[in-house]
Amino acid sequence: MPTISGLRIAYHQELCEKVIRLRENRGEIAPNFADSSSATSREISLEVLKQLGCTARPGAPSGQKAGRLFEGITRRFLSNAFGLLQHVRPGEWLYSTSSSIADFDQYAHLADLQRIVDRNEELKAVLGADYIIRPDIVVGRMPLSDNQINESQVILDTSEPCAKLSPLRAANVQPPRPLLHASISCKWTVRSDRAQNTRTEALNLIRNRKGNLPHVMIVTAEPMPTRLAALALGTGDVDCVYHFALKELQAALHTLANDDQLDMLTTLVNGRRLRDISDLPFDLAI
Repeated sequence: MPTISGLRIAYHQELCEKVIRLRENRGEIAPNFADSSSATSREISLEVLKQLGCTARPGAPSGQKAGRLFEGITRRFLSNAFGLLQHVRPGEWLYSTSSSIADFDQYAHLADLQRIVDRNEELKAVLGADYIIRPDIVVGRMPLSDNQINESQVILDTSEPCAKLSPLRAANVQPPRPLLHASISCKWTVRSDRAQNTRTEALNLIRNRKGNLPHVMIVTAEPMPTRLAALALGTGDVDCVYHFALKELQAALHTLANDDQLDMLTTLVNGRRLRDISDLPFDLAI
């Protein structure tokens, strides 16, 4: 039986094999999750690789390809890790890197709204928004049949007019739609424009839902805590930011004696705004 620790190791091994590469910029070598123009970013990222025991190869994939691979590998890690917690958070779950929020119950109405806006140039000019976003990773929960609800004992008397509106009951919505449990944004690196895009997507999820708010989370490999702060500082937009190798990043900063970056990292961790990838499946169970 796998453990969360074992899955975390396998996650890093797959990233090392398929995603992490070394690239050269003006004679300086850096992993492809570093800002090659920043000496600090290069130094930290190389030390993180050392802490991971990762031997990166040259010939980096394009940034877009690296991002897509990062999403897919992270999705598989979450599916496997969250699957170990079925006894804590039972249910039928789905994991996707290609679904829009309109595929889920809380946001199904946005498909109709988008069609109306697309047909009306005046409305499009006034509202000017693309309502249907496609998160990098979505986690959904399938609604329950009445037989599942009454599996252990009769909880729901189907002859009585009770619980007729809750989307968790499959009989209430035809055809049944999954419930969006989590929207997870994957950022291989962090730049100011990407941070803003992530917050915009989060606000879309908050403002346009009909029903409960899903978890809104971010996973990143960004090595510089001062850039992580652009995503993590503050509250309200996202639940939390998760680093793909937090303990290795902490060890790297201690080894490099980079007190400024370490102070910021400590602020983010102690302020409960930054956690490790291994924490994410447990937070999904909340």
